[in-house]
Amino acid sequence: MISEFQRRTIGGWGMLVGLFAVTIADGYGGFYFARAADAAGPGATPAGAISGIVLTILALIVLLICWGGFFTLQPNEAAVLLLFGAYKGTVREAGFHWACPFYQKHKLSLRTRNFNTEKLKVNDQRGNPTEIAAIVVWRVQNTVQAVFDIDDYSNYVHIQSEAAVRHLASRYPYDTTADNELSLRGSMDEVSRALQMELEERLSKAGVIVEEARLSHLAYAPEIAGAMLRRQQAEAIIAARKRIVEGAVGMVEMALEKLEEKKTVLLDDERKAAMVSNLLVVLCGEQAAQPVVNAGTLYS
Repeated sequence: MISEFQRRTIGGWGMLVGLFAVTIADGYGGFYFARAADAAGPGATPAGAISGIVLTILALIVLLICWGGFFTLQPNEAAVLLLFGAYKGTVREAGFHWACPFYQKHKLSLRTRNFNTEKLKVNDQRGNPTEIAAIVVWRVQNTVQAVFDIDDYSNYVHIQSEAAVRHLASRYPYDTTADNELSLRGSMDEVSRALQMELEERLSKAGVIVEEARLSHLAYAPEIAGAMLRRQQAEAIIAARKRIVEGAVGMVEMALEKLEEKKTVLLDDERKAAMVSNLLVVLCGEQAAQPVVNAGTLYS
């Protein structure tokens, strides 16, 4: 496995001035030797002038090659340098650079990017057709893995994000009425953390880090939306009635205990049963009870 390391380059502006000066000097030298050869006349060109012309031509070729070594990097951009297929380092510093002109430079962005998955139709943990979509915030962290381990890291992020969302939906039910059961609709924070952890595991081989992942759309599929809405309403009513009954039973028990503790009224089992029945009707009824005042004796 190739490890990323940073490569230092020569400042582009200083190299630009130096190459410009050398190029002018080489052009002047070529002009000088050509003039000397012309002054010698036909058939009498001195060997030094010929050698000088050849050297200036070779120097010009080298200079033209060197002019191809300039490149620029914007902020949050990197360049992976290759020399005949061998990795020679990564340049991350923004600015104007010069490096060996034979280096092949693969530029890639280090900026944070967002990817919105399409609305995917999947089955939740209970087999209910569900529409789900997510937004993934990511960036490249390891340039070597992004360039060499994956053919197209951007497309790889898109494919793995959709696969992770599909797998996430199959792990949780759409909704639940249980207190300790996680669901897609009721446990957004936990589900988002689970999605981010799965994406980090999937995208680590591409040198990508996931900064945030969360669901952006969640709904039942249109063909079952009406039926599931009625089911949710029924489950909500049942859960609410359960809480009401639990609270009413607790209040009745407390009332009986207080009456016996303070000996306010002594009731036999039959009277206790009647009192419990009346209190439960009052506390659990959907409409307000109409009280009947007993103006007679306790047992009349």
